[in-house]
Amino acid sequence: MSILKFENVSKGFGAGLNRSEVLKGISLDVTEGEFVAILGFSGSGKSTLMNLIAGLEAPDKGRVTFRGKPIEGPGPERGLVFQSYSLMPWLTVLGNVMLAIDAVHPKLSRAKKAAKADHYIQMVGLSHAASRRPAELSGGMRQRVSVARALAMEPEMLLLDEPLSALDALTRANLADEILEIWEQDKKTCILITNDVDEAILLADRIVPLNPDGTLGAPVKVSLPRPRDRSTMNHDPAFKALRAQVTTYLMDVGIEAKVEGTRQLPTIKPMHSIPAAVAKTQEGLIGERFLTFSEIHKIYPTPKGPLTVVEDFNLKLNRGEFVSLIGHSGCGKSTVLTMAAGLNEISKGVIKLDGYVVKDANPERAVVFQSPNLFPWLTAKENVAIGVAKVYPKASQAERKDVIEYYLERVGLGDAMDRPAVDMSNGMKQRVGIARAFALSPKLLLLDEPFGMLDSLTRWELQEVLMEVWDHTKVTAICVTHDVDEAILLADRVVMMTNGPQATIGKITEVDLPRPRSRKALLEHPDYYAYRQEVLDFLEEYEHGAKPKPAKAIAAE
Repeated sequence: MSILKFENVSKGFGAGLNRSEVLKGISLDVTEGEFVAILGFSGSGKSTLMNLIAGLEAPDKGRVTFRGKPIEGPGPERGLVFQSYSLMPWLTVLGNVMLAIDAVHPKLSRAKKAAKADHYIQMVGLSHAASRRPAELSGGMRQRVSVARALAMEPEMLLLDEPLSALDALTRANLADEILEIWEQDKKTCILITNDVDEAILLADRIVPLNPDGTLGAPVKVSLPRPRDRSTMNHDPAFKALRAQVTTYLMDVGIEAKVEGTRQLPTIKPMHSIPAAVAKTQEGLIGERFLTFSEIHKIYPTPKGPLTVVEDFNLKLNRGEFVSLIGHSGCGKSTVLTMAAGLNEISKGVIKLDGYVVKDANPERAVVFQSPNLFPWLTAKENVAIGVAKVYPKASQAERKDVIEYYLERVGLGDAMDRPAVDMSNGMKQRVGIARAFALSPKLLLLDEPFGMLDSLTRWELQEVLMEVWDHTKVTAICVTHDVDEAILLADRVVMMTNGPQATIGKITEVDLPRPRSRKALLEHPDYYAYRQEVLDFLEEYEHGAKPKPAKAIAAE
């Protein structure tokens, strides 16, 4: 039986030349008890579609009905969980949930209201934190409170508007599993807005792609048996086929070739390819053991005594190698990266690049952070030029301009070089950050979760951009990431770190997959999921704070 229906719905914003059509001709039928995932890129209108269901927006054309009646405003029968938590900071967990119960059941006795609140708090696993306030909770715990509060409204339909996107990967996975368990209890009709393919497959009965132009793609039925177990899905041929199908569709409709590739890179020499101590050209750099980490420790003083964050970190990279560094939050990944960049003092041990000890920050080691840190009042071209002017002091203005424009074109910004950073999306800003790093012609490229602030699908696009540019330069690179697929996609080796403190290398996996790589091709490669399972098994071993003793001298020579 149908519970929710979209009939040829369109919605736009603005007027005249500033008019933007967000949703176009949407027709969708949701049956009672169904779990539907709306999957699409940022800016495709997912949240607008959710606002229409919640009654926070009205359609310009067509109509949206709930149980056959037009939706004309918010109602308790449609419980909404937003991306942001929206909790009352002065109330406890219990107090925030009681707000919903008071609104829906004003005549219940205080004891019965409290019993209901306890029930929903227990459902999301927060009984031990019922008396805490939001400031005392982690991001994942706050989102659980939001879910409990929505459930306490006893809605007929639960609306989840990207409820997990602001969380780290492990918390996101755990909360998704909890939402699945809650849904299994009463099979409440549920609409999930997400940009994560694995999340959609794990939770939904049906995946409905929302195209970048605001139209719906053909729905995809998820026929995997329930209950679903995240850890076993990686071995399921049906999961692999469905994952490849949905991923391929989204990439085909959303990621177009934007690299112009017409400009030639000038043959000028960067400053740091000729070190002051010895007159080496770029071609004279050593090949083997180009970058070495030897007995690296990082120790911070604390009121309780020295805290060893990283210990006995040993790793050797050959020139042109790409390594991914992965592990749970707090394992010291970024600490290792900032020490290699010369931004963080090494407590013990030594890092050598091209035979020389790394001491201070230097443009020969370019860093791309999670946030690109652009000057907002400067254009893309001007932001990249800041580094180029220092690295190529003997180049002519025309040669520097060619370097800048070459890399901006490579990252797909050939038509946006003169746009100020303040007018760019997060994805565009990160493209500028990548172009700026490559334009330094560094000996070493260091990437610290460069796509962590972006939605999953924009992340895919920029991974393709990064691989395309790296394939032209073959610069030695280390990428810190929490994303298993990203780690495998980018790297020649995946280096896995144990939990901190005293974090070190726990395992290294050699990724022998063909280059150049694309996400679509790797999903079809017979060895891809074996590599994925190796990394997943390691992360699962350390998921609950375990600290198995790693093998000594695990780093490859």
